[in-house]
Amino acid sequence: MKKAKIVATLGPASESREMMIKLIRAGVNVFRINFSHSSHDKAKELIDRIRGINEELGCYVAILADLQGPKIRVGNVAADALLKSGDEFILEVGEFEGNASRASINYVDFAADVKPGERILLDDGKLVLEVEATDGDKQVRTRVVQGGPLRSKKGVNLPNTQVSLPCLTEKDERDLEFALEMEVDWVALSFVRRASDISEIKAKIKAAKAWSKVIAKIEKPSAVTDIESIVEESDAIMVARGDLGVEIPMQRVPLIQKMICELGRKHAKPVIIATQMMESMLNQITPTRAEVNDVANSVLDGADAVMLSGETSVGEYPLEVVENMAKIIMHIEESGEIRREANPPKNPNDVRYVSDSICYNSSRMAEQVQATAILTMTHSGYTAFRISSHRPNAQVFAFTSNRKIMSTLSLVWGVSSFYYDSFESTDETFRDIKKIIHNKRLVEKGDLIIKIASMPMNERGMSNMMKIGEIK
Repeated sequence: MKKAKIVATLGPASESREMMIKLIRAGVNVFRINFSHSSHDKAKELIDRIRGINEELGCYVAILADLQGPKIRVGNVAADALLKSGDEFILEVGEFEGNASRASINYVDFAADVKPGERILLDDGKLVLEVEATDGDKQVRTRVVQGGPLRSKKGVNLPNTQVSLPCLTEKDERDLEFALEMEVDWVALSFVRRASDISEIKAKIKAAKAWSKVIAKIEKPSAVTDIESIVEESDAIMVARGDLGVEIPMQRVPLIQKMICELGRKHAKPVIIATQMMESMLNQITPTRAEVNDVANSVLDGADAVMLSGETSVGEYPLEVVENMAKIIMHIEESGEIRREANPPKNPNDVRYVSDSICYNSSRMAEQVQATAILTMTHSGYTAFRISSHRPNAQVFAFTSNRKIMSTLSLVWGVSSFYYDSFESTDETFRDIKKIIHNKRLVEKGDLIIKIASMPMNERGMSNMMKIGEIK
């Protein structure tokens, strides 16, 4: 069983029931629905299909709703628009067809926010403009630093500008309301700038009496500056390297990725590495060797999950790309080289200190006795997140009577979840669950396992017991 998880984006290439089943069997753990491109009707169709497949196959593939966020774009542009270095170019709020000297932009406060000397990047940084003057209302005059063809609806990045856009646009508000009604497992918030952005969306989720977890997408320089607070406030992190690599110097991205993976483990928050992981497989059947190294290094860094975007949504080989990614993950995990820094709990006054110590020491004990599995009883999923963060060699099997967290845990490194609601005595319960994993051939006779639970069990409190057992 691979431990790092695979997130696959759904689209025309992968949304059929038959292809979804193939992708799950090949190693997909989470399906992503990109609300930049999906209507609510289409999203409902996909969510219903995923849940039907989960029920049929007896699996718990998670659903991730990815909100578009405050994405800034130019409007429609004539087909022959070619920006030449050194030329003047005007960006203006409004709706009109652009050309080689002028284009519209969808950001109402654009002219008020930008300042002379700041840079504007178009089309993922392929075109670079420098602001010369702004009227503070609608029009900004720029000079082309790096030219090229400009196409309609291309994205605009403002790496030096303090953007006044809200973290949730009107579209995001509607999409979030729909996603919560559909009870998705994870909601990804795009273009996070500060920890308060996460607090805002969590407040809306709480007000809706929903339980969806929040992923902070890191793609702005301000998010990197406030990264530890964002990690603490979020439920998971996505290193969205596409926009991040445009907003900051590209050479900084690899070390930022490693730093965020380390912070994720420190705070027991899953980290997803995303964008251009195997992009050549959009139209070729094998990845480049550089892409193989990229996936491998993400796994070595200790990422919980690696994500596919266009490769599975619109690519020609969605099944093959998942199969290749799974092969890379398995090979790296078998090497035993994944980063495992010791991260014991440090504050004895923390209300979860005992529970966190149990989780930490279960991972250490599993190493010492070469246990095959760590079994945990959980209602909130907390212990599964914590144990996973220590990256034990043993598999982590989470048993719960809370069906809502079972697919949520599909994003978490090394964790498999099982439904169990017959909590009696501790010994009786552990006899049951050992039998379950043995019957599923996840362990063999003679294997050592680590068992974690809260005592008394029926109170569903914090973990306070660890025991070594043997499969007989």
